[in-house]
Amino acid sequence: MDVPARGNVLGRVVPCRYILAVLGSIGMAIVYGLKVNLSVAMVGMLNHTAIKLHASANAHHDVLNATVEKNSGELECQATGGGGNATELVGPFDWSSEIQGIVLSCYFWGYFISQIPGARVAELFSAKWVMFFSVSINVVCTLLTPVMAEASYIAVIFMRIGEGIGGGVTFPAMHVLLSKWAPPAERSVMAALVYAGTSLGTVISMLMAGVLTATFGWESVFYVMGGLSCLWCVLWVILVQDSPQQQPLISSEERNMIVTSLGGKTDDHGHKKLPVPWKAVLTSPPFLAILVAHACSNWGWYMLLIELPFYMKQVLKFNMTENAVTTALPFLSLWIFSIGLSRTLDWLRSKGRITTTTARKIGTLFASAVPAACLLALCYIGCNRGAAVALMAIGVTCIGGMFCGFLSNHIDIAPNFAGTLMAMTNTVATIPGIVVPIFVGVLTHGNQTISAWRVIFFVTIGLYTIEIIAYTIFGSGEEQSWNRVPEEKPENFETKPLNNEEKEKTNV
Repeated sequence: MDVPARGNVLGRVVPCRYILAVLGSIGMAIVYGLKVNLSVAMVGMLNHTAIKLHASANAHHDVLNATVEKNSGELECQATGGGGNATELVGPFDWSSEIQGIVLSCYFWGYFISQIPGARVAELFSAKWVMFFSVSINVVCTLLTPVMAEASYIAVIFMRIGEGIGGGVTFPAMHVLLSKWAPPAERSVMAALVYAGTSLGTVISMLMAGVLTATFGWESVFYVMGGLSCLWCVLWVILVQDSPQQQPLISSEERNMIVTSLGGKTDDHGHKKLPVPWKAVLTSPPFLAILVAHACSNWGWYMLLIELPFYMKQVLKFNMTENAVTTALPFLSLWIFSIGLSRTLDWLRSKGRITTTTARKIGTLFASAVPAACLLALCYIGCNRGAAVALMAIGVTCIGGMFCGFLSNHIDIAPNFAGTLMAMTNTVATIPGIVVPIFVGVLTHGNQTISAWRVIFFVTIGLYTIEIIAYTIFGSGEEQSWNRVPEEKPENFETKPLNNEEKEKTNV
């Protein structure tokens, strides 16, 4: 009796499911923040003068390219004034552009291989500890990065792969936790709150890393951000459990509400060791719709997150300060928009005005149709920087619809395998993260023009169109039959529900 009494105190102040959601959001922010901080810190890590001297052999080739561009009749924007020629930071490392690319991209090597194994561990054993592993390995690798960088860039590559391994299991682990903690009526809001932490972490990390690098040196980025993240690890271990049934701090009212809303199961241990019905999953139209949407959406996500700032710098000639601000701020509006849209859709669902399927399709439509329209407009505005900033802000903001769209949909169609399904789609969706920088680099090599970027934008619009069509036709918010627990079915079990007479005979 003592445990519920103590639990009531916390449960009445802050619902334990929202403690989980907030800590989950902070955890996602930490992982994504530690993922992108190297990109900013590298400005202070590199000896740019030495690198330019080593690359001088290509100077003649670059001059020829510039001449070709100027003589091609291509529209060329004029550079903005102020702040563009700030003194460069001089770091100790003479890493070529090829080495820089490897160091930045190797994160995805670890990210790619860890997701499905991590998801199965989360489903079979403990999602709480998988998420703890994810953040803690990122913290350890971040704290070791300055020492490893002094040793060799190869050592930094191993640190980045370690961070990628940890980052790869975050979405599957949180999906497993949400499948046990989020009541269906609040699933959109809780998922949006958790996953919007990725954008918030990106913004905070970019701004914080810039200030730390300029003020205290590049090493401080890793020591300060890694050190602060240790506090999360302590809070996560103390305040979070795998399920409401295992949480001693929860009030009995909240526990009963969650358990009842999820079907009345009071013991979640029975379905932990279910084998994944691979054939049914891989031939399920709703799952395949999520897979296509996730992969196509991630192409657009990485295009806007990673590559569009290069467009702003190379083509529209924004200076460094302007580029940093215009890149970071839209992620704040993304976070606000995703929470607002999620609450609206959940409210409409609770009133019976829309179904779960409709809610997921609306969220996904915002995350695909609006960015596609913005990219289309961006192809034809020329050097209008104000319009470009506005279009970028609108496009990035509306991408937040994916958190209450297809990213929440795995839990709807198969809560027993939500982690594995998320791992499967996110593994495929990792491929654009590897391909997009190469694709853009090839098309813009020696041809950093509006026409080259127009081709890039049209390819992205085409993939968004595929996403819209596939998910609109085949997407579903209904639980699929292959999610059912086989052990609960008797030998002659029929899939049709019992009628009233059969229920009465069963009760007798």
